[in-house]
Amino acid sequence: MTTIRRDVLTLPVAGPGPANPLPPLRPLTGTHHVDERERASLPRDMARQIAYEPLRSLLPERVRDGYGRSRTPREVETIVLENERLRATVLPGFGGRVVSLFHKPSDRELLYRNPVLQCADFALNGAWFSGGIEWNIGATGHSTLACAPVHAARVAAPDGTPMLRLWEWERLRDLPFQVDLWLPEGSDFLHVGVRVRNPHERAAPLYWWSNTAVPEARRVLAPAEEAWHFGYERRLRRVPVPLHEGVDRTYPPRGEYPADYFYEVPDGRRRWIAAVDEAGRGLVQTSTDVLRGRKLFVWGSGTGGRRWQEWLTEPGTEGYCEIQAGLARTQLEHVRLDAESEVSWLEAYGPIDADAGPVHGDDWDAARSEVEAGLEQRLPRGEFETAYEHWLASADTEPTEVLATGSGWGALEVLRADLKLPGTPFDESTLGDAQRPWAELLRSGSFPEPRRVGPPGETLVGPHWRDMLETAPAEPLTEYHLGIAQWHAGDRAQAVRSWERGLELAPSLWPLLRCLAVADQEAGNRERAADRYADAFDDLCQERRDDGETWTAATAALGREAIGALLAAGRTAGARSVWERLLPVTRERGRFRLIEARLLLAEGDKEAARAVFDAGFEVADLREGAEAIGDLWSRICAEPLPERYDFRMRPPGTDG
Repeated sequence: MTTIRRDVLTLPVAGPGPANPLPPLRPLTGTHHVDERERASLPRDMARQIAYEPLRSLLPERVRDGYGRSRTPREVETIVLENERLRATVLPGFGGRVVSLFHKPSDRELLYRNPVLQCADFALNGAWFSGGIEWNIGATGHSTLACAPVHAARVAAPDGTPMLRLWEWERLRDLPFQVDLWLPEGSDFLHVGVRVRNPHERAAPLYWWSNTAVPEARRVLAPAEEAWHFGYERRLRRVPVPLHEGVDRTYPPRGEYPADYFYEVPDGRRRWIAAVDEAGRGLVQTSTDVLRGRKLFVWGSGTGGRRWQEWLTEPGTEGYCEIQAGLARTQLEHVRLDAESEVSWLEAYGPIDADAGPVHGDDWDAARSEVEAGLEQRLPRGEFETAYEHWLASADTEPTEVLATGSGWGALEVLRADLKLPGTPFDESTLGDAQRPWAELLRSGSFPEPRRVGPPGETLVGPHWRDMLETAPAEPLTEYHLGIAQWHAGDRAQAVRSWERGLELAPSLWPLLRCLAVADQEAGNRERAADRYADAFDDLCQERRDDGETWTAATAALGREAIGALLAAGRTAGARSVWERLLPVTRERGRFRLIEARLLLAEGDKEAARAVFDAGFEVADLREGAEAIGDLWSRICAEPLPERYDFRMRPPGTDG
């Protein structure tokens, strides 16, 4: 029989740490972007979906950058699904990630199982870790829920076996979703039913990719003869599969730089992707046709790609690649989810045992046919489609036993709009401290002022919440939150007016001054931005009550921005003054060692800046694709960038 149980997994953890208390007001910048000229040459439907409401802001989410590189053994809560053939281990506190899928008859792990949990800056909002199967919803990139808790409960599966339901409220697009996992009796395949609902009276952009990490010493196969290649030079181009530029790119280590290959799976073909070892054994993923896209991500054999692999785990660990499945052909696109509608599909993950000869031979048709025949034998397409229909009929079944609790944001939205979402109960009991002021605004029409001094809480920016803030009494904290909501809506002039009104009576000035400083930066006014950042940091230093986690995070976040603004304005003395008032624990962090080197260089002391590099540091929240370390090194000296600092993901001199 299939069983579901709670358990713990002990492993070295560098967790996500405290969230950055400063609201992310700046527009998103990233590596996943195609310019208008390039879009003109793409298929019409792809170009339209690339242009359809790309994410421009992280609000109402916050950045998660409070983690480090020091890992300590820790017990992480898990939920284990198990039948006589498979054992799946899920982390409900980390986005519902499936970190292990173990096949008992062959005694082998089907996924790349990371031996550590090391956060790095890969998610849209920062903290993310590698390995396993992750569920990405929201927008181009790894989900903001990668290191966040989700709701989990036991539900009855279509065949009567227990099913694990995961669900949450995705805040970037304001959409609830659910992921149902179950192991049919005697099955070699983990079944995963996914449903995303749009309960609103407006259409919403939707993004979904299921990402599976597998050992990179594999050949990756999919039913395609072409792929869309996207590298960190930011060009999307059609290439043949498997050979491109004389190299078989279906073997992940054979490219030098990180790259995405989005496979063109012809309409009518079964949707699948597999990764097999030299013996023809490995993992296959398949789905119903709604999940149309398939992708291979490779780190490449170059110095930067290998460095990133070490960065995400530990030296001596085998490398990995990712096989992925999504709603669109590429991850640069968003699809439209109509008002008051939903979309759903079924996925399956299980072992494949194919004849190594054809799978690793030169005949691409024979290699694909071998895997496809093996998949059809183990999991016939017709039976799989029937399983989807049966699951869909039970998608509204209410949970019987809660196994883990996620955030209270869904409960707040259900309360506000009186939503009915059968199968995914966002109970009012899950409302927490972050939601309580907003629940009070909803109940009384007033946003409560804080009872004690501290950084402001999270801001909601939806049109309905903005309307409530506009009619609430004009208290300083209300003006602060209103300004952020107006800024998010594109009404920057009104946002500035709200923040300036808040300043007149606010006992705490630095949150409002910081918002105004960002507005100045975005308007190109460096000098006034520097003034306001300096004033904001002065005010924070006078106000902070202790060196606990909350105030340390606020001081670090504001200090980092203030130093950058002051250096941009050529005010090195002011930047040095901010640096000296950072807490010692902050100055020791790798990110701030890099800032120190930049400050020393601005002061004209190249030798001291070089000494910071020679002493060694690790920037825990180094952004995927970021080149800040290499750029600063090149300004300090003409020597080659030391390997420990080489995180380059594209050829030197490449535009992007």
